[in-house]
Amino acid sequence: MATVMLNRKIPDRVVQGHPWIYRTEIDRVEGEYMPGDIVDVRDKNNRFVGRGYINLKSMISVRLLTRKEEKIDEEFFRKRIQDAWEYRKRVMDDVNSCRIVYGESDFLPALIVDKFGDYLVTQFLSLGMDVRKKMIVNLLDEIIKPAGIFERDDVHVREIEGLKQEKGYLKGQFDPVQEFTENGIKFYVDMENGQKTGYFLDQKENRASISKYVKGAQVLDCFCHTGSFAIHAAYYGAKDVTAVDISDDAISMAEKNARLNSLQGRISFVCANVFDLLRQYVSEGKAYDVVILDPPAFTKSKSTVPSALKGYKEINLRALKLLNPGGFLITASCSQHVSPELFKEVVLDAAIDAKRDIRIVEERSQAKDHPILPGAPETRYLKFLVLHVL
Repeated sequence: MATVMLNRKIPDRVVQGHPWIYRTEIDRVEGEYMPGDIVDVRDKNNRFVGRGYINLKSMISVRLLTRKEEKIDEEFFRKRIQDAWEYRKRVMDDVNSCRIVYGESDFLPALIVDKFGDYLVTQFLSLGMDVRKKMIVNLLDEIIKPAGIFERDDVHVREIEGLKQEKGYLKGQFDPVQEFTENGIKFYVDMENGQKTGYFLDQKENRASISKYVKGAQVLDCFCHTGSFAIHAAYYGAKDVTAVDISDDAISMAEKNARLNSLQGRISFVCANVFDLLRQYVSEGKAYDVVILDPPAFTKSKSTVPSALKGYKEINLRALKLLNPGGFLITASCSQHVSPELFKEVVLDAAIDAKRDIRIVEERSQAKDHPILPGAPETRYLKFLVLHVL
């Protein structure tokens, strides 16, 4: 086994639990290795740091799998996956749909596994995981026993690792559009063409949390995607739901999901640019009891955070102007580079400009199947606020 020697003492970030070693922290590699191989990592004082897989093509050159001097073989990965599955079964109310492996947070860096009913969707986002794909798929088949497994590796980050983008079947041949349940509600997932792995599971518990706010209410759901929040709102007794998204394909799937739950008569779907429509609704004097904002990430880098904050402020400002006194703004951000404190600050600024008094009723994050590593801030990205608007 080759050894990566660092050019410094163990970085504080790594001491605190972060599993990444950057190329700029490496002094040299002693011994022979192939990209993707397991290597030991030692600091400049020859202290053992951890053991992980290497790929010097990536700025994240080593991703640590363990801080122990233990053998990393098939049994190691079997235990990691089994532990991840047992954790979900313990903390989630329902595992018909859930994230089974959340990369670094499950000490399996750059591996994502989502479960939709009887099917799994995987993402192998690094070379170190990709070279072990066959073994990991076999272990998932052994432990979870899915009817089929679909690969969604059509993501740019693989190219940084020197890998091709690809997607397709890893186990079985099946219709990639399948039915699953979330919080007792039925949905379709398009494993082949849907965003990311086909459906955003991280909001599962947040969607369940809206039940008390939407009952009997007129609801506006912005950036509705395939209708998850809108359908939850109608299911929980909303008087009327208007759901908006710019994507024709997303609206089409949302309508299918509404019909699947016999809720099509309770939800009006609108294909439009949310920014434009919010301005139009404000000028028309429309009013709602609940407005839901669940936009896509407005920034994927620190350099574009200022423009993202302008976007967040605008949609929250317009939404606040549309709310009846005593209504609720349910607003989220999945932009990793926007901290919870910064997001709250933007929402407060929007409330001041809208001349509305607000109070925070709930402050939430991602569901428990997306656990957060305190030492790895990248693992916490979702902000979710419920605000009472006076």
